[in-house]
Amino acid sequence: MDSLRAQLLEYLKGGHAHAEFADAVKNLPPEFRGKKPNGSPHSAWQLLEHLRIAQHDVLEFSRDAHHISPPWPEGYWPTEPAPPSAEAWDDSIAAFDHDLEAFRHLIGNPKLDLLAKIPHGTGQTLFREAMLIVDHNAYHLGQLVLLRNQLGIWPG
Repeated sequence: MDSLRAQLLEYLKGGHAHAEFADAVKNLPPEFRGKKPNGSPHSAWQLLEHLRIAQHDVLEFSRDAHHISPPWPEGYWPTEPAPPSAEAWDDSIAAFDHDLEAFRHLIGNPKLDLLAKIPHGTGQTLFREAMLIVDHNAYHLGQLVLLRNQLGIWPG
């Protein structure tokens, strides 16, 4: 189980075969944060916020029996393409990083059984939730890299 836990922690950190979160959002100029290139359905801001909201939801579900998830899909995607301020952009990045570290701490706790069903869930385990974060983040970070490439601002 220690080996599995170590592998999950490594994958949650990011990188390997995928862009890392910090690189995907680094040096993204404010004037491009609300742009949707070539008919893209989402802007960088919408992707960033979606990543933050979804990851926060998984974290809170994993550790809080009283957590209520946002309504799908409207609760997971901002309607405005651009962030309301530069501070909102920075705050979203900081919250994403904070929640990812909190989830890594949860997974790193040797007292928690990664394969035990979460008592308030419907069969989910911490292992499954970790893989959900890894998969979801990789998918949308790939979209963010593609979007930046289309805007001509990749790498940052």
